[in-house]
Amino acid sequence: MKLDAIHGYHAHVYFEPETRGEAERLRARMEAEFPDGLYGRWHDRPVGPHPSAMFQVAFDKPLFATLVPWLALNHGLLTVFLHPETGDDLADHAEHAIWIGRQQTLKLEQFMRAP
Repeated sequence: MKLDAIHGYHAHVYFEPETRGEAERLRARMEAEFPDGLYGRWHDRPVGPHPSAMFQVAFDKPLFATLVPWLALNHGLLTVFLHPETGDDLADHAEHAIWIGRQQTLKLEQFMRAP
């Protein structure tokens, strides 16, 4: 796959009820540092393939070089699941993913290809 297949990225910041405050603080810092990100709503329970509560930030390719290292250094106790957007949801979530913090198991059934 060629790099030009990547249209952008999603970072999903996972949290538990007891770490929501930490997630709120991280998001506020992210919004100040990276205002060009598209910040999604809060999900206080698992949604889609995600095993934990989370919020998402979508961002363009040029932001990758600064946002991802920043998350690596500032995620604290939170887990960040990061994936490219290529149009192949299964591959993006299963094969091309980057984990910052503790890796979790995604519910990939919704992306399974028909035989």
